[in-house]
Amino acid sequence: MTPNSTPRPTVVIFDLGGVLIDWNPRHLYRKLIPDPVEMERFLANVTTPQWHGLQDRGGDAAEATRQLQILHPDKEALIAAFYGRFDEMLDHAFPDMASLVDRLQAAGTPLYVLSNAPALVDDWLRGPGHRRHPFLGHFRGCVVSGLVGHCKPDTAIYELMARTGGFQPAEAVFIDDVLANVEGARKAGMAGIHHRSAEQTTAELQALGLAA
Repeated sequence: MTPNSTPRPTVVIFDLGGVLIDWNPRHLYRKLIPDPVEMERFLANVTTPQWHGLQDRGGDAAEATRQLQILHPDKEALIAAFYGRFDEMLDHAFPDMASLVDRLQAAGTPLYVLSNAPALVDDWLRGPGHRRHPFLGHFRGCVVSGLVGHCKPDTAIYELMARTGGFQPAEAVFIDDVLANVEGARKAGMAGIHHRSAEQTTAELQALGLAA
């Protein structure tokens, strides 16, 4: 390696929802609200992205549920299901990405998860998640935004990921389906891959010298 060359990453960090898991409230609410128009209205106007985004930033899910139930007393049970049955929104993995994780693990690549998600996902990843999706058992650690109080694309969360894993940012490549989050990782000193398909992500990992 020449003095000015950039080291190749040896650690791979994955986003969770949209990359490894098809996280989607509809996987749950199709079971609870049979009328698709009514379901979409509920998700757009009650359990809004703005509401559950606060829990990604460290908000208390139980208190957020109580407050929303006060605003919508006729929908108490449906609101309670959002975090009470959150794992059902995580039931569907992307098979091609699971296979990619399996190959990286077989090659001895250190693997981590960095996710904007409510704090409860941390416990899910450490137990029920990899029982439901065995490939999640290959990850050496995880950082979940709702537990640590920082969110992608804030530089602090990538730095925390590196400290948690015991590696330097330049030793890692971060994969996310949201371009702003990839750019945040690059700003923090990591390599970044904007995930659009398993084939494209695999090719970009191989171009970095990783056995994918």
